[in-house]
Amino acid sequence: QVRLAESGGGSVQSGGSLRLSCAVSGFTFKDYIMGWFRQSPGKEREGVAIIDSDALTSYADSVKGRFTISYDNAKKILSLQMNNLKPEDTANYICAATSLRMTARQALTVMARDGSRHADWGQGTQVTVSS
Repeated sequence: QVRLAESGGGSVQSGGSLRLSCAVSGFTFKDYIMGWFRQSPGKEREGVAIIDSDALTSYADSVKGRFTISYDNAKKILSLQMNNLKPEDTANYICAATSLRMTARQALTVMARDGSRHADWGQGTQVTVSS
């Protein structure tokens, strides 16, 4: 059974940093694509960052140069380092994993659009950035 558990959210001021973690279990990374998504009230779920089993990554344009996704295979932890945070980054951040075969770039939109149809999701962790 795939399980994803996020941690590391919190409240920071604009320009600050946070590191999110997602403990994963129940699957082998080499067969999956994993990523971080975010959603805030009244807005659609948005793909933030994706990493595939070849360590290829893809980022939303809004976070490029500020966020970095990584996966520690030994610890089975998916991480998202977020620097230079902005108020518009405020959202519930959720990690997800899918066994569907696609490029990392495709996964940003496909996983956000399809939700739980083809992927497993965590519960999320709230990030709040104040100006």
